[in-house]
Amino acid sequence: MSVLDQIKKFTTIVADSGDFESIAEYKPQDSTTNPSLILAATAKPQYAKLMDDAISYAKGKQNDQATWAMDKLLVNFGAEILKIVPGRVSTEVDARLSFDKDATIAKALRLIDLYKEVGIDKQRILIKIASTWEGIQAAHELENKHGIHCNLTLLFGFPQAVACAEAGVTLISPFVGRIMDWYKASTGQSYEADPSKDPGVLSVTKIYNYYKQNNYKTIVMGASFRNIGEIKELAGCDFLTISPNLLAELQADKSTLKQALSKENAAKEPIPKVSYFKDEKAFRWEMNEDAMATEKLSEGIRKFAVDGTKLESTLKQKLSKA
Repeated sequence: MSVLDQIKKFTTIVADSGDFESIAEYKPQDSTTNPSLILAATAKPQYAKLMDDAISYAKGKQNDQATWAMDKLLVNFGAEILKIVPGRVSTEVDARLSFDKDATIAKALRLIDLYKEVGIDKQRILIKIASTWEGIQAAHELENKHGIHCNLTLLFGFPQAVACAEAGVTLISPFVGRIMDWYKASTGQSYEADPSKDPGVLSVTKIYNYYKQNNYKTIVMGASFRNIGEIKELAGCDFLTISPNLLAELQADKSTLKQALSKENAAKEPIPKVSYFKDEKAFRWEMNEDAMATEKLSEGIRKFAVDGTKLESTLKQKLSKA
């Protein structure tokens, strides 16, 4: 039995891709996308029809045609992915709205409306939002006022995870590989030889254990992996979202896997309970004290914004010629 099949016994596998063929091959439960993945996918000719449909839709709008085209394109990809996966797809809010609660809520509602137009119920969608203070507050309102499920992404620090759980969000995506990248660059140390000491693995393990100790319902979905060693160390995590190349490695690996995370193991080392959701000053201070979390959150928002802007520029060019 492959390691991938072994992991599926106690962890929900999610495909981290905008490529339909890759998603179909590994039969995940859910799928996640982001502007970078969509940008890469739109360069492939087989997805041109999704771009053309978004352009045609936006031409029917009187204002903000490029924004409409972008939103419609994201939904087109999501709708196609939902034909492949039985569960949910994550669709990301524009990273440039990461510090604007009201604009994030408005964008989420628009994305859900666009999905509704093509016959897809909101229960099959996770609105993906950066784990800023404003993003977490927006997610709380979307979940509790509108019944819209959220995926809080770009999560690097423990205060972000705590605030998300207190806010009652459906799912969080702590980024394993990017945490490791920061420590590797800062210390010069490589963690591949012993993934159990990987700072990203340790971060997600702490979050998972804390959630289980406090009976939080928020799903922990490890994300942003650099190697399958990190994935094996988090076997047993609620969800893991994995890129196609690493899914292929896990499929080819026939070694025996041991479940690393479980509710029983989580109870062994109690973590002191803290609170951040209603205390903005404490949240911002604790984030400020964590240089890695602060830097990687800002960097992640910038990178997603760059790719979002590139995608928007492509759509603007096509709109001008349509």
